[in-house]
Amino acid sequence: MTVRCPWAGTDPLYVAYHDEEWGVPLREDRKLFEFLLLEGAQAGLSWITILRKREAYRKAFSGFDAEAVAAFGEGDIARLLEDRAIVRNRRKIESAVTNARAFLAVVEERGSFSSFLWDFVDGRPIRNRWRTVDEIPPSTPLSEKLSRELKSRGFAFVGPTLCYAFMQATGMVNDHLLSCFRRCEILCHEGGAP
Repeated sequence: MTVRCPWAGTDPLYVAYHDEEWGVPLREDRKLFEFLLLEGAQAGLSWITILRKREAYRKAFSGFDAEAVAAFGEGDIARLLEDRAIVRNRRKIESAVTNARAFLAVVEERGSFSSFLWDFVDGRPIRNRWRTVDEIPPSTPLSEKLSRELKSRGFAFVGPTLCYAFMQATGMVNDHLLSCFRRCEILCHEGGAP
């Protein structure tokens, strides 16, 4: 029997997300922007809600092309507010546009968002050793630091808890439980010991 982190449950979409994406070190800017946008949409909601709407988000937000989203104007925002397939929250939709612009400014300055982001962990994932989900904190001093830096650069919906979820999702932090089969797979792929 395969042992997973218990939060993955039995929903096939959640299981696939856990088994294929969550905690895998991600260094591609477009995918990082996707997760940033989706984490902002998730604020105050369950992650499974956003996973179920992910394809609709992909369509609504130009395939998560930061340049295209940064160019969105009031007409695009009005269109998205009518789109029943996504979360129709004006602040969240506007923050996606704001974040796209801030994202591109970081890319302009640093060459890539990935290099900016991974500098927070010296280029290597943090490998936590949790035995139970209850041990995993909602935020950390590092996610607080990332949150402050993103906010100072004009990003929105990037509080410390959201930043920690983003760090977990993009593999900056490996928070798969010690008992989870994915922990070892990810670490072994990176060339590390479980």
